[in-house]
Amino acid sequence: MTPAEALARIRRYDGRLKAFVQVFDPPLFGEDDDGPTLAVKDLFDVAGVPTGGGARVPLDPNPTHHALVVERLLQAGYSAVGKTHTVELAYGGWGTNRAVGAPWNPWDAKVHRAPGGSSSGSAVAVAAGLCDVALGSDTGGSVRIPAATCGVVGLKPGRGLVSLRGVHPLSPALDTVGTLARDVTTAARALAVISGPDGGTAVRGPFDAEHALTANVRGRRLAAIPLDDLGEVDPEVGRLYLEALERLRGAGLVIEVVQPPQALEASFTPNGLLMAGEGWRIWKDRIQAHAEVMDPWIVRRFEVGRDVSDARLAEVHAERAAGQAEFHAWLAAYDGLLSPTCPIPAPPLDSIDETTSPLSRLTRAANYLDLPGISVPCGLTDGGLPVGLQILGRPRDEGAVVALGAAFEKVSGWEGRSPDLSGFEA
Repeated sequence: MTPAEALARIRRYDGRLKAFVQVFDPPLFGEDDDGPTLAVKDLFDVAGVPTGGGARVPLDPNPTHHALVVERLLQAGYSAVGKTHTVELAYGGWGTNRAVGAPWNPWDAKVHRAPGGSSSGSAVAVAAGLCDVALGSDTGGSVRIPAATCGVVGLKPGRGLVSLRGVHPLSPALDTVGTLARDVTTAARALAVISGPDGGTAVRGPFDAEHALTANVRGRRLAAIPLDDLGEVDPEVGRLYLEALERLRGAGLVIEVVQPPQALEASFTPNGLLMAGEGWRIWKDRIQAHAEVMDPWIVRRFEVGRDVSDARLAEVHAERAAGQAEFHAWLAAYDGLLSPTCPIPAPPLDSIDETTSPLSRLTRAANYLDLPGISVPCGLTDGGLPVGLQILGRPRDEGAVVALGAAFEKVSGWEGRSPDLSGFEA
C-alpha cells in the first residue's frame, strides 16, 4: 500500500486498536517515497524519535542514528509510518503493558484480547492492514507469538544473520530481529533487506529470499511433534494443527510424527533464566530508578535475575551449548520441525495470569537452541480466533523455513483472511 493509504487506515482504525505509539505523518522516506510501508517496534532506534521501549520513561529520548535494520529498509525504498507498541522492555508474551497500555487484538472488537507479545503493536498493525511489514524482536517468541494470535506471518532468523545495532537488548545471548507481514513473501523479502554483516555480531548473509521462495519442497522430510506430547493444548488448536499436517502431506511433503530428544518446553525454564539473568544485568539501574512507574509484573520478572549468580548463569550457558549440540544432531535428519506456535488462542486481557506464560511454551526453544522459525496462519477457531503453525529449521537454514512456510501458505486454506475492522472505526 502507499504511505498515504497506510496513514488513512491508521487514522480510521488505530484510535481503538492502539497499535502505534507514534505515527510519522509525513512518513520517513528512504530512496523511494512510494515504496512498501513499514512499522517499527518501539524498541528500535529511529533518529530524532524517542525510543520508548514500552515505558513511561524513554530508553533513549533522542537517538542520533537509526537502528541499522531501519536504515537498510529505508535505503531499500520502504517508508516508515510509525513506531508500534511493545511490552515494556520486551519482557512478556501476552502483549500486556500496564505502563503505557496494550494494543487491541483486531480479531475481536467486543472483547479486549491479548495481542501477543512482546512485538504486540507490530502484529496488530500488520493484521489490521495499517502497514505492509513490521519489525519485531524475538527473544523467546516475541515475533512468532503475536503473529500467531493476530493471524499474520512472523519470521525469526537464527542468530548472526541480522544486525542488532540500535535495538535495545533483553538478553544478548537470545535476542534476534525478525519481520511480520500478511504473507510469507513480504516477510521474507524484508528479512533479505535487513540481513547481512554489520561488522559486529551479524556475520552471515545476505539472505536470498527469492531462491527460498521459489524452492521446490516436494519430498522434503519434516518432523512433527505428536499432539499428545505437546502438553496441554486447546482442542481447537490441536484440531487445526493436525489438519495442517494433512495439508502438508497433500502438498507432497513427508511428515514423520516423532518426539525430539528434548521436548520444546524443556527450553522454557533455562531460556527464562537467561532472559532474567542477562536482562537484570543490563537494566538493573533503570529498574531501581524507575520501578514505581514501570509495569509491576515486568519488574518482578527482572528481579528474578537478581538472584541468578554469575556462576549459575555460566552453568546455563554451558548446558545450552550441550543441548544445542544434541538437538542439532537430531534435527539434521529433517528439513524442519512442526508444532503449533501457541497452545491456546488469544484470551481476554482480563483473564490473563501474569505468573504464567503459556503462549511462549512452544516458542522459546527456537531461541534457546538457536534455530530459525516462522509462524504461518493455519486457520480460525470456531470462535473466530487465529491459530499459527510453527516451522523450525536447522541451524542457519532460514531458506528452508521460508520455503516450507511458503509451501504451507499455498495449501493452508487461509487465503489472506483479515479481521473485520468495522467495530474499530473512529
